[in-house]
This record gives sequence, structure tokens and C-alpha cells, in this order.
Amino acid sequence: MALKLDKVNRGPHLSTLVASSISREIAQGRLKPGDQLPTEQALATTFGVSRNVVREAIARLRSEGRIWSQQGRGAFVVEASNATVLTIDYEALQRADSFRSLFELRGILEVQAAALAATRHTDADLGAMGEALAGMRAAPYGSVAWLRSDLEFHRTVAEATRNSYMGQFLVFVSERVRESILAAGNQQKSDDMARITLGEHERIFAAIRAGDVEAAQAAMRDHLAGAALRVGLHDSDAVAEVTLQLPQARRKKATRRQAIG
Repeated sequence: MALKLDKVNRGPHLSTLVASSISREIAQGRLKPGDQLPTEQALATTFGVSRNVVREAIARLRSEGRIWSQQGRGAFVVEASNATVLTIDYEALQRADSFRSLFELRGILEVQAAALAATRHTDADLGAMGEALAGMRAAPYGSVAWLRSDLEFHRTVAEATRNSYMGQFLVFVSERVRESILAAGNQQKSDDMARITLGEHERIFAAIRAGDVEAAQAAMRDHLAGAALRVGLHDSDAVAEVTLQLPQARRKKATRRQAIG
């Protein structure tokens, strides 16, 4: 069966788009378990991208358990019985309901991570969080550099839980959220939003540094409620659930922020 691969639109996530296209071929049965993928050069030509982009896409598919590769032989589709690695399809996240569900899952994980980080962090963890905050201060709000530093901050919080599974899973989910935000380009951008968002992260950091579990959870809930609004989830259940868990003062602040958005 002929593959249905087309050139991908230019953007910040070419490797993600290539990986998603190949995943679709697997899901729709045009690439079957055991089939060998076209060569890197062939894929690069088909998609209209560089071989480096193809390598990144293949690495991602390999990490997701969709393919396996062997030096000198190429890349092959994983047998269905062996495909046990969690995957979140990039194209599915372009639907509002899927993105909302992922954001809700992120909230469940992040709040608990903040609580654990408040009791288990080390000085090195605090240093890494501080560096991530410095990166956010130095980057234009909403830029790729800002989002990279934002993700790094949350990664260091996850690492401070001293739970490797929590860290791996949270980073995986957060990265999918970040990709969707960049692809949609719907994050509000203003000096006020930059100040508010940075302040939310600074309060999370301060609570973790102080070892205050309840304050860390509340600060993370506050941040997630604001973040959901900023990426367009104004009427989502995910926002409502997060906001309802806030202390009264923070709940009022979240409501005011929704009016701003």
C-alpha cells in the first residue's frame, strides 16, 4: 500500500509534524508492524525538510515506542504487542476537547508535584529553579525561549519530587502542552501578562523554598488557572476545577484575571 506523505508546513515543530505524519501512517495501516520505514534521505525529500529534522522525528517515534531502529539496517514499525509506551498524538491535540483534557491531567500532576517538591527539594533544585526563572525574565513573553524556560522551571519542580516516574511523566505531558501552545499561537502577549505569569512562578518558587506544602499547592493551582485562561480555555471544566480548589482570595484573583483575558 502506498504511503500518503506530503510536505509539511514550515514552523517551529517540523520534527513533531513529521513524526505525527508517520504515526498516522502506522495508525491507518499503511505502515504495518515489522515494515521498514523509507530511508532518512527519502523521508527528507518527501516531507521537504532536512535530514536532521527526520532524525529528530525518528528519535521521537523511537522514544514513544512506535518504531525501533538498528544501525546499518534502518527503522522498523514496532510489533503491536510490543507497543506499550504511552503516546499522545500531536494532531489529536489540535482539537479543543483533547487539549482541555491534557491540560486537566497536567494540573493534577503539577499540584501534587509542587507539594512533594516543598518537602523533598535540595539546594541544587532551588538553584535550577532560580536559573529557569532568570531565563523567563530575560526572554520576551510567549516566545520560544520563554516557553523553554517555563518548561525548564516545571521540570525542575518535578525533579525535586525525587520521584523519577513523576518527573518523566510530567515532563512528557508538559512538553505536549507546550507544543500545542506554540502551534496554536493563541497565548495572550502583553507586559501585564508577562508580569502576572512571572509572579505566579515566583510564588511557586518561594513556597517550595520555604517548605510550605499548602502554599506550594495553592500557588501552583493559581498558576494553572491563570495559564488555562491565557491559552484560551476560558470556559473549560479544567479551569473551573482548578479555580474551585483555590483559597477564596486566590479564587477572586483568578476571576479578575478571566475578565482581563
